[in-house]
Amino acid sequence: MSTDAPGGEAEITVSCLQFEPRIGDLAANRAAGLELIEAVAEAGARLAVLPELSDSGYVFESRAEAFALSGTAAESETIAGWAEAARRHDLHIVGGFCERDGGRLFNSAALVGPDGLIGVYRKTHLWDAENLWFEPGDHGYPVFATPLGRIGALICYDGWFPEAWRLLAMQGADIVCVPTNWVPMPSQPASLPSMSNILCMAAAHSNSFCVAAACRIGTERGQPFIGQSLIVNHEGWPVAGPAPEERPEVLTARVNLADARRKRRLNDFNQLLRDRRTDLYDEMLGTDLTPGWY
Repeated sequence: MSTDAPGGEAEITVSCLQFEPRIGDLAANRAAGLELIEAVAEAGARLAVLPELSDSGYVFESRAEAFALSGTAAESETIAGWAEAARRHDLHIVGGFCERDGGRLFNSAALVGPDGLIGVYRKTHLWDAENLWFEPGDHGYPVFATPLGRIGALICYDGWFPEAWRLLAMQGADIVCVPTNWVPMPSQPASLPSMSNILCMAAAHSNSFCVAAACRIGTERGQPFIGQSLIVNHEGWPVAGPAPEERPEVLTARVNLADARRKRRLNDFNQLLRDRRTDLYDEMLGTDLTPGWY
């Protein structure tokens, strides 16, 4: 693993880039994302996270529009731009893009490093009208080994499913990056953190990994988004954010990814993943995924 500071085993600087993509404006969205990436990289970030569908915008009017704003992972100009920035700055980037694969579309997140595209996660739980444009993800829950640590990804509504978080933990994820476009929940009490933030905090705590969630802001074709990006440590406590609801914000925090493993024990008797009752439920929740070292 990388050491980013004297005495800081696997300690890295993580940034979440909260901004407002514009539906259909690929060039401007790419430029806005790259401008933020350049700024955080020059400030020392080693891992940057952008919102869901950060290149295309979110509220499509038709499948034809979504298809026109998509690209394959191998040929995406968005990913090519991220890869160039990652190469120049020795940076890793996770960002949402509209992925085309033959005649299918996916709401996807790419992980890019200094050597180019590392892998793609496809959103597995589609929200509302996404079901009209996208196919449910078919890549499972990959965890990518990088010089920084083991990186997993979820997208927005995926975070409502504890199984998704747990399968990433069981494959050894040290940090889960969440490109997201959270929307208001009508029943949300104003006095409490947003449900999306609570779910990120709970998942980080119960699985002992860090979470970096980057949300968009603004209103697109009548749909408002809530911002409130945040970075959570392995104990479940925010170390940056939540960001404001209505303005762009760059969140930056230092997290020690080794703590996700070294400090998983809660006391002399309890360790979160070891204490699972696998005599009562399947270790990998009935999937054919292979557990990693945890």
